[in-house]
Amino acid sequence: MAYRALVIPVMIASPGDVAEERNIAREVIHDWNDINSQRSKVMLAALGWDSHSSPELGARPQQLINERVLKDCDLLIGIFWTRLGTPTGNAQSGTVEEIEEHVVSGKPAMIYFSSKPVSLESVEIEQYRQVKAIRESWQNRGLIETFDDAYEFRQKLAKQLQLCLNSNEYLLNLLKQEEPALAVESKELVDRLRASYQLSADATTLLKAAASEEHGTIIKMEYIDGQQIKAGEKTFGESSRRDFTKWESALNELLNQGLVVDRGYKGEYFELTHEGWRAADSV
Repeated sequence: MAYRALVIPVMIASPGDVAEERNIAREVIHDWNDINSQRSKVMLAALGWDSHSSPELGARPQQLINERVLKDCDLLIGIFWTRLGTPTGNAQSGTVEEIEEHVVSGKPAMIYFSSKPVSLESVEIEQYRQVKAIRESWQNRGLIETFDDAYEFRQKLAKQLQLCLNSNEYLLNLLKQEEPALAVESKELVDRLRASYQLSADATTLLKAAASEEHGTIIKMEYIDGQQIKAGEKTFGESSRRDFTKWESALNELLNQGLVVDRGYKGEYFELTHEGWRAADSV
């Protein structure tokens, strides 16, 4: 069933030498959504320069990324290995500029440095020196994290992402501000659904009774010395013929609105349709 959720954009900031880790970060975010989004009514959206930017002239390249991608992100995950990146004119690299702008705006940044072995012949020494220098600088400003391989990065990020969501003041305030709005939207959605079904009180009672058990069935029975309509665990209309016809009318009401379907051969066995289940949740 559809549900409303607060979407938190997450910026994945990194130079070009950590493509594997960028993909892992996206997978960790997707896994978090699979496990938590329906219960928490929160969904994380992974954004990055490699997936959410497009060619455009007329402004500084990094400025375009900052304005089109970074600005709306509430959380940033930064990843480094041997490269810091290309200078932007305003910072040592695009990734550094993204992180600094994000932190200055008062939003949380989770920074990771890879300690994976690397051949010195494949490393640009100046780039590697800059990575070490920025790492030392940021260590004096907060907590950073290191990892030895892709597996360790996945394990650490999955755990620490949840810790950040649970404890960071900025994110907690964001969630608190949105809770009333989500509650109002949910109530409005239920009200609209309820208004779309013109059901009598008897039809509503019958529908809710059928939906109370997993098969969603309604059975109409007539025999020589009596009659009854059974919906879920409840029985209706067995006290008199007049009472039976009242509940039979309620059943026909559900049938005419497409909330139940006749599954029998003689009009005696009915099941809730998808729309019927949906209606039962809203009336």
